[in-house]
Amino acid sequence: MIIYFLIVNILAASLFCYDKRAAIKHRHRIPEAVLHFTELIGGVFIIIPLMYIIRHKNRKFRYFGITFLIFAAWIGLLIWYLSHFNSFDLSMFDL
Repeated sequence: MIIYFLIVNILAASLFCYDKRAAIKHRHRIPEAVLHFTELIGGVFIIIPLMYIIRHKNRKFRYFGITFLIFAAWIGLLIWYLSHFNSFDLSMFDL
């Protein structure tokens, strides 16, 4: 699982950085649907920091919103997985 996330995040970061360079040089860009797909398959964990590190797509509200929805879905999925398959104690989140 860790190797999968490493590969997907490297791929997502590469595509995101390439899109930033293409935007600067006014070249053919990577469609946002492709970038969101890499986020959906697990690359969202590198894309969010990269949005601010390389200052790319962090002002586009629609892109930003979709990315954070994908991030929230991943966090929810990870919490669900850990609580059902790994004796993860959710009592620390009780108010």
